[in-house]
Amino acid sequence: MTQPSPEARIEDLLRTLAPQVLGALARTHGQFDACEDAVQEALLEASLRWPMALPDNPRAWLMAVASRRLVDMWRSESARRAREERATAIDVQAGSVSEADDTLTLMFLCCHPALTAPSQLALTLRAVGGLTTAEIASAFLVPEATMGQRISRAKQGIQKAGATFTMPPASERKARLGVALHVLYLIFNEGYAASSGPSLQREELTTEAIRVTRLLVAVAPQELEAVGLLALMLLTDSRRAARALPDGTPVPLAEQDRSLWNREQLEEGIALLSSVLGRGAAGPYQLQAAIAAVHAEAASDDETDWPQILALYTVLDAVAPSPVVTLNRAVAVAMVHGPVAGLELLVGLDAALGRTHRLDAVRGHLLEMAGSYAEARAAYLAAAKKTGNLPERKYLMGKVARLDEQ
Repeated sequence: MTQPSPEARIEDLLRTLAPQVLGALARTHGQFDACEDAVQEALLEASLRWPMALPDNPRAWLMAVASRRLVDMWRSESARRAREERATAIDVQAGSVSEADDTLTLMFLCCHPALTAPSQLALTLRAVGGLTTAEIASAFLVPEATMGQRISRAKQGIQKAGATFTMPPASERKARLGVALHVLYLIFNEGYAASSGPSLQREELTTEAIRVTRLLVAVAPQELEAVGLLALMLLTDSRRAARALPDGTPVPLAEQDRSLWNREQLEEGIALLSSVLGRGAAGPYQLQAAIAAVHAEAASDDETDWPQILALYTVLDAVAPSPVVTLNRAVAVAMVHGPVAGLELLVGLDAALGRTHRLDAVRGHLLEMAGSYAEARAAYLAAAKKTGNLPERKYLMGKVARLDEQ
């Protein structure tokens, strides 16, 4: 296995330390926006200095630099002397005992209900994930200035809501955790199946989602759905190397070389899932992980236990119904009861999913299974026109071309 470069190791270290330092500062001062700005400046300075000489105590170094930035900010704003003195007295070693609690508190703060979903995504990636504004903007294909404004508005929204760097009350915690998990789920999905751009997947997003979810599981191991989400991510991401040809063309699950699947991730995902199933009513992330585990345990596509997958989708549809769940269940129904039965489930989904390419792509697949090649061709062509992902479009147009030869 190729070892990461020194620059990559420093980047990973900075992303790991960023939420720890921000959490410690925000817990001490209670001014999230100022502390976040100070940490970002410290991270920038570290990215310039550390490749030449890594400090003996990187976390303490970041704490000291960020603390000085806070002092400078408050001086420039003519802040009260007492607050300035409080900042200069920071013990750079402090806060280590609360790193885990700080990470969870920080995530809850970034997922405050006063923020919109895009703001929650952006702020979580920056504050907890340690990504720069430029990196987040690049990941979501928007100008850096636009993303900077989004993050700024998110911080202003937290301030206007009167939110403080404290754990939300128990009555709010469960709902806030659900938002945090959903944010991480969205980040992972955008990385695994990029909605637009030249690449089928964005490894930097899937990797970051897994890393932050690990943090969440570490600080809240009793949250079964958090463990289920981590298992789902690992099981899904394990297929990454087999999902595309060298030229980037997508490879459907049924045609993937399963020897390329990451066995270490598969085994960890299945172990995590086994540790939570049966300890209570399974939530949607655990059920999705269970579906991924059934695929993982099949040596080939022909050996896939589709009746079990259909049963799991039926339970998922009862627990967390959605058009996407119905779409996926239609494929399982087609594999068990035939393509016509699967096509029947797609009726009525156009209102919810008609603007995306996925419904047309699935419809084309089931029509092709049923031998309705002209209709399948039309569905694939419609899907190709709707997707913004270039490899996906190339793959769908290839399906059109092959059907033209029928």
